[in-house]
Amino acid sequence: MKVKKLLSTVLTAAMVATMLVGCGSSGSGSTPSGDAPAAESSGSGDAAAPAGGADLSGESITCIVPYDAGGGTDTVMRALADAAKGSFKNVTVENRSGAGGATGMLAGATAKADGTTVTMITVELTTLEAMGTNAGLTYSMFKPIMMVNSACSAITVKADDERFSTLEDLIEYSKSNELQMGNSGNGAIWHLAAAGLAKTAGTEFKHVAYDGAAGAITDLLGGHIDAVAVSYAEVASYVESGDLKVLAVMSDNRLESIPDVPTCKESGYDAVLGTWRGLGVPADTPDEVVDALYAAFSSAAESDAFKEFMDNSNNVIEILDGATFEERIKKDLEIYTGLVNDLGLKVQ
Repeated sequence: MKVKKLLSTVLTAAMVATMLVGCGSSGSGSTPSGDAPAAESSGSGDAAAPAGGADLSGESITCIVPYDAGGGTDTVMRALADAAKGSFKNVTVENRSGAGGATGMLAGATAKADGTTVTMITVELTTLEAMGTNAGLTYSMFKPIMMVNSACSAITVKADDERFSTLEDLIEYSKSNELQMGNSGNGAIWHLAAAGLAKTAGTEFKHVAYDGAAGAITDLLGGHIDAVAVSYAEVASYVESGDLKVLAVMSDNRLESIPDVPTCKESGYDAVLGTWRGLGVPADTPDEVVDALYAAFSSAAESDAFKEFMDNSNNVIEILDGATFEERIKKDLEIYTGLVNDLGLKVQ
């Protein structure tokens, strides 16, 4: 099972946090979590009311996804919500896309602080704030409940590209040649991840931006660019078909799905960068309510159905409690602010 668990102990005291948001428009629609990939109900009503926590078993919970339906963040949230539905009266997933995720996150940050609105917050909370394009949304507008999963960048090339057998080959090539590295958009997480690797390795890449990872992967398959820095889930099918190969992953440990592929650290480049998804509520939500939500959703993340969904979709489960998740957010904001400044992407 491709599952990495860092199960937390107990959610610590109040976290005065807030998360990013931005302007932007987009449609919003509500659909029951039952429309998510099938998942068995995990936990009873008591799961939402741990010792010292609030009783939310009779509440209807709305989970905001700040991106369109059908994407990775949406499907993970729906699978988790479906697994958690036994802990609440009802769980509904609502898509509020726009402004690179800022629209939905702002809606969640300014919702009523009673635990009935939960937002799936993503790494864009830090990257948008770092670039200054978040229209006032900051991580401190949220109180983190838990991190749900993470995905590191996978440095990927064509399988038949004889120039690159290892990450070292690619780095050395880039020092004397223009290496075109595709990413999912200017200032997007995979752009910053590739920039972080280049900085660590003391080299430069020609960053080629696309509107999402799919375009970059298509051009890589066509031989129009040299490499991409995207998540493994996004290239997995092409790796399995033999069209692409992963040279290294930007994580602390090797991925269980591709155990023969080394980490960048093993190759001599201490670059650990990637994306994450988690749950948050408005910053002034009472701690006992956050405790109850953590109990319910962490139990859901342990369900066999959720694990199976994440395994089948090449997603890594990584659970961090609210306090640890907040520290991760702060650290990433510092890292990405530095990279944004290096790349000259800060909005003036």
